[in-house]
Formats: sequence, structure tokens, C-alpha cells
Amino acid sequence: MEEKQFQPYVPASKVVPEFTVFSVILGAILAVVFGGANAYLGLKVGMTVSASIPAAVISMGVIRFIFKRDSILENNMVQTIGSAGESLAAGAIFTMPALFMWAADGLCDMPSMVEIGLIALCGGVLGVMMMIPLRSALIVKEHGTLGYPEGKACAEVLMAGEEGGAKASTVFAGLGIAALYKFVTDGLKLFPSEVDYSISAYKGSGIGVDVLPALAGVGYICGPRISSYMFAGSTIAWFVLMPLIALFGSDLVIYPATMSVAELWADGGTWNLWDNFIRYIGAGALAAGGIISLIKSLPMIVRTFAAAFKDYGKGTSGTLRTEQDISMKVVLLVCLAVAVFMWLFPAIPVSLTGALIILVFGFFFATVSSRMVGLIGSSNNPVSGMAIATLLIATILLKATGSTGAEGMVGAIAIGSVICVIAAISGDTSQDLKTGFLLGATPRKQQYGELVGVCVSAIAIGAILYLLNAAWGFGSDELGAPQAMMMKMVIEGVMGGEMPWALVFTGVFIAVVVEILGLPVLPVAIGIYLPIHLNAGIMLGGLVRLFMEKRKYASEQEKTGSIQSGILYTSGMIAGEGVVGILLAVFAVIKLGVDATSGAPVTLADKINLSAFSAGNIGSLIAFALLLASIVFFCNKGRKRAKD
Repeated sequence: MEEKQFQPYVPASKVVPEFTVFSVILGAILAVVFGGANAYLGLKVGMTVSASIPAAVISMGVIRFIFKRDSILENNMVQTIGSAGESLAAGAIFTMPALFMWAADGLCDMPSMVEIGLIALCGGVLGVMMMIPLRSALIVKEHGTLGYPEGKACAEVLMAGEEGGAKASTVFAGLGIAALYKFVTDGLKLFPSEVDYSISAYKGSGIGVDVLPALAGVGYICGPRISSYMFAGSTIAWFVLMPLIALFGSDLVIYPATMSVAELWADGGTWNLWDNFIRYIGAGALAAGGIISLIKSLPMIVRTFAAAFKDYGKGTSGTLRTEQDISMKVVLLVCLAVAVFMWLFPAIPVSLTGALIILVFGFFFATVSSRMVGLIGSSNNPVSGMAIATLLIATILLKATGSTGAEGMVGAIAIGSVICVIAAISGDTSQDLKTGFLLGATPRKQQYGELVGVCVSAIAIGAILYLLNAAWGFGSDELGAPQAMMMKMVIEGVMGGEMPWALVFTGVFIAVVVEILGLPVLPVAIGIYLPIHLNAGIMLGGLVRLFMEKRKYASEQEKTGSIQSGILYTSGMIAGEGVVGILLAVFAVIKLGVDATSGAPVTLADKINLSAFSAGNIGSLIAFALLLASIVFFCNKGRKRAKD
């Protein structure tokens, strides 16, 4: 009976502006911005961060302090719509770049923007719909059990309305500083964004750091523990596995390489060893980590599934404003219509078998995702692990029913993409509905808002993926697309393509050892898969967070203000780099002519390149140190505001 005793911030009897034209337009803009920024971030470092809190803060700054509108539920609607862009992007980038990579290899046609948008849209709509019957069981009845950390944090930010102006300015400061920094390093190239050094005395090893704002931001937000787990994974790869390969395999040609290890080292140093061997070991560790996470969650999955079916047949439209959901009849009809649409619409490569797999596993993983984010938050939700499990089952079923080769692989990745988006969106919807529950929002209007955010983001995600692929290509040094690369390898392996299973199982058993030691598997596995340069940048951001947590404060209020201010600033940094990363991608595809000497096309990115004046690695390290110092500066500003 706990839900009846709870009183939200806005009583159910009070009606205030909520789903307005203003909130829809502003929320849609934020959905595209955060969706694009997280797409770039996820393709680069293999993880995304929740956009709910920065979207809530920007909403506060724009609605309350610029336009002088005074409705907390209108602010909440903006963050509800805005955060949907980040979640849909996360689901899309973990899978769909595999289609581009297959097209580059000549295995299939290049996916159209319509195909990408429709796959994302179907997953997003199903994710929202499948969460609706779960709201009563998970958000209301388990209010005291499931915390939904981002949802509660958003509610606290929105209720602290009088502080919104300062908080919004902190986000915008991070966005602006990071945008300028990114443009100077990767646009003007006045100093390199990557510092790299191979250690010749310890053959096979190397060290370096990518001096980028988004990495420092991710490290600060994730904190020192997660950052250290990721860096530990890179340490295993770059200081244990690669030196052992160089030592014992010096004169050997080890598949998938086509030359000896000694020749690989002489030709490209550490990067050749990482590209030919470590990526497969990391993929095995990631796959095992995802499956281990699911197995450990089975008791929780069973409980949630049972509760969902118990309430599934009951009506979802309550008499009170705060109990009104989209009706169950509409939910069932929309889910069925989307499944039929995916099956019959020629632009979506999903068969009848695939549509049935999506409906069954979609609801299953929507349930799992919702409960998981209630316990561990959206940023730590193992969406890619759920996608791997789906891909394994879907690929096996498609192969058994005769869908093999390129057709079967494309069908499997389409199924995995929809499931991945469902899991990501249902988790985000859960957090937003928790915020609404605490504030006294109308659930039905929030669900409409989620659908708006999904639709806008689905329209944009195809263009964003096309742009990023045209500029740098997925699987490149700039955009490694680790999860999509892993999904690609899993499908190829199951369908009978060649795969270095010895390397994959090395990664699997490293993950098993990590689990036996009681450490989180997925962060360590991501660390093994990603280059040490990325994880070093994340680790330095985590060390700044550790410094701020360990320093002495006069009160707990000062400490909280300092840490939260850092989170808002670094959230802005991530968005700033992502936005400029997309802008630089535009510059990279705008052709201005042809070079008279080489005959190569000259782009706008080439024209603004000032690398002849580069400050070198020393300049990179100094600039990154100043960037880290700026995080400390804004943390101190938050401490002073809390003190005053």
C-alpha cells in the first residue's frame, strides 16, 4: 500500500501545463542534440551516458529563466523527450554500423537512411509500449525497492528550481569549452588529440592517451572505480597479452594476421598487434561478460516477468490524473501493428520468424532492462549483453530455417538492432516515469512525450550514421564502433564465417576469471577491447572525481554541491565534443576541389587543417591538463554555491 501513502510534488488534483507545444519543440531539439552526441561518443569509446540530468538542467535554464514559464511538469516533459534521443542512439549504434561494414566488404547493399530510421523507430515505439504495462508493477508498487537513480536525480534537480540558472550555466560552460577544445585539436589540429608511445624495451607494449573532453567527462561521471576497471582491462591487453604475443609468436603467422608477428611489429607496432589479435580477445570477453550479467540477473528477471504477467490483463487507465496510462488495448494493437509492419515492409529485412522473435524477446528484455536500470542506473545497463544473447539465438534460428549467408546476417542484425533499441528505450522510459511519479506528472502524457522523442530521433539517426560513416568509416581509428564490430563477428562466426576461436575463447576465460575474482566483468572487458589510449583519458577523468571525493569539506552539502556541479559540467563536455565531432564530419565530406599533385579530393576539413603549426605531444598534454583543471574549477564553484 506504499504507493497510496506517497504524495508527489504536484498533487493529482492539480492540473498545470505539461505536454505543450513549447515543451515538445525544445525536447525534440535536445533529443537530436543528445542523440547525435551520444552516437559519436558510443561509436568512439563503446559506451554512452544518460542525458536525463543535463536535459533537465537545460530545460530549467531555458523554460524558467529565459522564457519565465513556471511549470515543473513542463520542464519534466522537455527532459522526457530529450533523453529519448540518447537512448535510441545507444541502441542503434551498438548494432547497425555492422550493416555499413558489410556493405564496405561487398557482402550486402548499403542500408538506406529510411531502413535505419524505420528499424530504430520500430524498436523505439515497441520499447515505450512494452514499458506501459510494467509501470504499475515496477515504478509504483516497488517505489521503495527500485531506486531508479537518474530518475530520482532528475526529480531533485527539477524541484530545486531556484538553482536551475546556475546549474544550466554550468552545463553550457562545459559544452562551450569542450566544443572549442575539440575544434582546436581535431579541426584546426593545433595539437594532436592522441599521444602515442611504443615501449621498445618491452616489445609488444605501448602507452598513450587520447586528450579529449568526452573521455575526461565519461571518466568523471563513471567515477574512479569503473574507470579503473576499464584501465585494468587495457593494462591486461597492452602490458600482458600483446608482449606475450610478441615474445612467443615472433616468427609465427597467427590467424587472422597474414604476416608474422615480427613483421606486424616492424610495420605498425602496437596498433597492428591490437588490430589483429586483441580485438578478438576483447570481443570474447565482452560476449562472455554480457552473458554472465544476464545469468546473474535470472532470479530478478523471473520475479519481474511474473509480476508483469500478473498485472498484464488489468486496465492501465486510473481515475486520478497521476494514474492514467495509454490504454492496454492501444498498447496491444500498436505492438501487433509494428510487428506486422516489420514483417511486410520491404525496407526492413525482418521475416515473420524475426518479427515473432522481436515480440517475445522484446518484452522479455524490456522487463529486464526496466528492472536493471532501477537498480544500477541507465549508464550501467548492459544493453549490448542483451543484444548478444538475442543475436546468438536469432542467428541460430534463422540459419536453421534456411536464412543463411548475407541475407541471414542482415536479418539477424536487424532483429538485434530492434531488440537493442527496445532495451535502451524501455530503460530510459522507466527513469522518466520514475521522475514523473515523484513530481506528479501524468503518465499518459509522458508516454506521448517518449513517442515524440523516439520519432524525432529515429528521423535523425539515419542521417547521423551516414554522416559519420562518410567522414571516417565505422571500425576506423576515429570510430572503432566496438559493440557493432563485436556483433558483426558473432553473427559471422555463427553463420559459418571464419573466426579465430582461440583468441575469442581466451577473452571468454579472462572474463570468467574476472567474475571469479568478484569484479564487474563488462567494464574490464570493454577495457580489453578498447585501445589503452581511450581508457587512459577516461582514467584521468576518474582520478579527478576521486580527488574531489576525497578532499575535505566543511559539510556534506558542500561535497554534494561540488560533485554534482562536476557531473553537470562534464555532461556538457560530452555533449560539446559530440556536437563538434558531427560538425567536423560535415566538414570532412564537403569537397572543395581536387589536389593538383595527388589528385585526391580536397575537403573543408583539409582547408582548416593547421597541423603545420602543431604544438606536438607536449602541447597536447598541457592542454589536457588545463581541461582537467577546469573540471576542478567548476566543482569548486558548485561547492561555494552550496555553502552560500
